[in-house]
Amino acid sequence: MFEKRINIFTGHFGSGKTEVAVNYALKLAEADYKTAIVDFDIINPYFRTADAKEALEKNNIRVLLPKFANTNVDIPAIPAEVYSLFQDKTYKVVLDVGGEDLGAKAVSRFKEEIISDDYEMFFVINTKRGMTDTPEKIYEMIAIIEEGANIKITKLVNNSNLLEETTPEIILHGNDIISEVSRKTGIPIAFTAGMEELINGLNSYHLSGSEILSMKKQIFLPWDKK
Repeated sequence: MFEKRINIFTGHFGSGKTEVAVNYALKLAEADYKTAIVDFDIINPYFRTADAKEALEKNNIRVLLPKFANTNVDIPAIPAEVYSLFQDKTYKVVLDVGGEDLGAKAVSRFKEEIISDDYEMFFVINTKRGMTDTPEKIYEMIAIIEEGANIKITKLVNNSNLLEETTPEIILHGNDIISEVSRKTGIPIAFTAGMEELINGLNSYHLSGSEILSMKKQIFLPWDKK
């Protein structure tokens, strides 16, 4: 699961992409990799990597966040320190990238640095969201993100969920849909992600892709109870 140095996470709004990216970074740190995570999401004002900054830094993960220039308008600037992560090969890097074409464009400016490095571009899919609930809609979203980022998606991630109402059947049905997408596109499934209290019980099931990412909730809205 941790083969590549640069790990880009993208997905449509509601995919749970940031939760997956943050948990992936934490797993890298647990595996004793020198880890950094960059918030490239210029679209969504909620569910940001910044929400998990304390937990990430507690695990010795370097966190780079957009700069908002003392304004409440969501027009961030990507920090210049990002370039250092392409030069310092001792880091494993996680990039949390916004969905759809506009969000994906934020990472396109680093295309040359990325494709000349060792990278994976994950597309996180929640088949319980209206824009990615069928193979046809997922194909369309893949095309939109690839055009925006100007980088090809290399792996798919099953993160099918209905938050607290998620059941094993929801995850398994999502796996069926995403397996069809994988067969048609030739893009492999990297892993299935889910909250640890549920996903750990799925080890006995046959899931496409050999890996499971067991997650702890790290991203909270202001009104969520922690």
